[in-house]
Amino acid sequence: MIDLYYWPTPNGHKITLFLEEAGLPYRIRAVDIGKGDQFKPDFLAISPNNKMPAIVDHEPADGGAPLSVFESGAILLYLADKTKRFIPQELRGRNLVAEWLFWQMGGLGPMTGQYGHFTVYAPETIPYAVQRYTNEARRLLGVLDQRLKGRAFIAGDDYTIADMAAYPWINPYTKAPLDLADFAEVRRWHEAIAARPATQRAYARGPEVNPSAGQPMSDEEKKILFGQGART
Repeated sequence: MIDLYYWPTPNGHKITLFLEEAGLPYRIRAVDIGKGDQFKPDFLAISPNNKMPAIVDHEPADGGAPLSVFESGAILLYLADKTKRFIPQELRGRNLVAEWLFWQMGGLGPMTGQYGHFTVYAPETIPYAVQRYTNEARRLLGVLDQRLKGRAFIAGDDYTIADMAAYPWINPYTKAPLDLADFAEVRRWHEAIAARPATQRAYARGPEVNPSAGQPMSDEEKKILFGQGART
């Protein structure tokens, strides 16, 4: 059994995508990031960066005590290794998937996240920031579009954790959608993943946990999410 500490965000969706595809038994432990659940001591014990998702595997492969993992990319790698699924087992294929997983973690996610922050959540419009992150998000979409030419998925013919990592970060902000007209391969790939039954099951978990998803955040929620400094 996997305990998934989750809230329906792009990074949270990555893990439900894997768990639903793999058919691993799991239970959701809701982490309401708008209320500050991510700062509670019991959560910090497994996710010291006070970010979700995180997991606790009660049946790790070594047969030892329950094992916790934080950071969505690390969780995807852990689950892929646990199940021997959605990542090649040979050197070159595994390396390719790892490259694109880290590309998402270091680029597509953070840059698209900053685009979303300055276009949706910032209390004032800062034109330079909006333009900077719009350009960077589009640059990364162009990189992905080129990669997908002639390939069903990022690593080739097989659906992998690289796809699961990138998929939720394609236009996650309904209030500020990016124009995907120039990225035909990204659109084709995204539509194919959206049609997978496991994807539909994974995204259905979101409203179960947070029925008010998509509603405007209160000033207090924004303060909790965006107003944190060092906690000592």
